[in-house]
Amino acid sequence: MFKIILIVVVVLIVLVLAFATTRPGTFKVERAATIKAPPERILALINDFRQWVVWSPWERLDPALKRSYSGSASGLGAVYGWHGNSKVGQGRMEIMASSPSATTIKLDFIKPFEAHNIADFTLASRGGSTLVTWTMHGPNPYLAKLMHLFFNMDRLVGGDFERGLANLKAAAEEN
Repeated sequence: MFKIILIVVVVLIVLVLAFATTRPGTFKVERAATIKAPPERILALINDFRQWVVWSPWERLDPALKRSYSGSASGLGAVYGWHGNSKVGQGRMEIMASSPSATTIKLDFIKPFEAHNIADFTLASRGGSTLVTWTMHGPNPYLAKLMHLFFNMDRLVGGDFERGLANLKAAAEEN
């Protein structure tokens, strides 16, 4: 009896591992919000990493978060590094492109796991408001594919994006 149970467990594990190989090689998480502020006011909050303490959903998760800034003060070439508790981990962001309607950020996560992704913020003027879309995308290596079988990346990170956009909205509409 024990041998049959062991064989069934091994077969199930092999099936799960095999199924993970069929998952997509990339991932994408995206959320959007309409903010009653001009694009340039919102872009100033996105392009200056020092302003992220006002709206980023991760900034409040570790009161002892260590931050470092280098490169440009804002916009193209601005760099932000962080090292925090297990909720925020360790990583680095660098603005790779910036225009009046979009910002592209290279994200390098170091801890709790290594990952290299891209975050895009696009801003589309809509009369007296701006539609802000926050997207993160990147490669989905095998271990991530396996993890995504049990954890929904869109729900996990998407909720953070929603909180961040709500905070960004409050900060931009406050001025």
